[in-house]
Amino acid sequence: MNELAQTLRNAFGQMIVNPEPDFEYAAAIADQAIRSMSQQAVPPTPNNYEVWFTYSLGASTDLKGAIDTLIGHGQTFDASVNRELFLTHIRSDAAATAIFQQLQAVMVRAREFLKTAICDNQTQIDSLRHVSSEIDVGKDPQLSIKCLVDELSKAMIRASTLEASFARTSQEMETIRATLQKLERHSNTDALTGLANRRALDEFLCTAQISAVKERDPLSILLVDVDHFKAFNDSFGHQMGDQILRLIAKVLRNCVRAGELPARYGGEEFMVVLPRATLRSSQELAERIRCTISECRLTRRSTGEFLSTMTVSIGAAQLRAGESLADLIQRCDRALYAAKRAGRNQTIADN
Repeated sequence: MNELAQTLRNAFGQMIVNPEPDFEYAAAIADQAIRSMSQQAVPPTPNNYEVWFTYSLGASTDLKGAIDTLIGHGQTFDASVNRELFLTHIRSDAAATAIFQQLQAVMVRAREFLKTAICDNQTQIDSLRHVSSEIDVGKDPQLSIKCLVDELSKAMIRASTLEASFARTSQEMETIRATLQKLERHSNTDALTGLANRRALDEFLCTAQISAVKERDPLSILLVDVDHFKAFNDSFGHQMGDQILRLIAKVLRNCVRAGELPARYGGEEFMVVLPRATLRSSQELAERIRCTISECRLTRRSTGEFLSTMTVSIGAAQLRAGESLADLIQRCDRALYAAKRAGRNQTIADN
């Protein structure tokens, strides 16, 4: 929950530190966002505009890092990429802000309940002291007993009301807890494929590197890229492109073992992190993945019509002693593009 807590803190911090910008500044950011969208051929939909306005504003380091990486890799901002950016970096932040506001409201009510309970408790103590003083001065005991019973009855009613209030608050907190768990899953999951997203991938890869260095175990990664993906989208539409990505995600999930992580790296590119795997074993896995995907047949769901086969190119690399993750990924990326240049539908390892 650490990352989710940070998201909540960021959301609250932005509300305080970043008040609504003035007109001229907002207009300048808007112009910059529109220029960037035009340069990357991003359709000017409301959701896309919100993504690129936030990017131009610099309000989300995660969003800026994701877009800069996509641009650096020459990725096309197609419908699936744009949707992923919105769901991961805009909607999830809005949900975190909403949950923070819910938590604030619950805490305010809880403080009110406690304040009422303290006041009622003090009132009960004062009333019992008064009854006790009347007994001490020798007044009618039956009257005193009646007063005592009345006060105890009032105390029971107050306690029952307070218990009901806390029960409602507990239910609200349970609902918020369930929402937080759901949000945490969404914040770590790619909306289209159901695989780990870049955020979860970066965290897993960093942990895997630390463990590999500490235990002196091998660590390998694969980069998997769909061949001619743009041609699929142009020929059959983005829905077919989305179907391809979901199919590849399913193949990756079925091929990896426990403790290994398949993730959506960006666009039509996937990464598989393989703790304790040598370069040779990672190549063997890559070939199983490649062959399985090449045997898949794409059909139109409505008619069963055969449309095409598909292939992927895969790069593989193993972490070297003293090497950074950035250098490991760069070597794996070079191997991937070597596979592309060599004719696609093959695996190449960077030795």
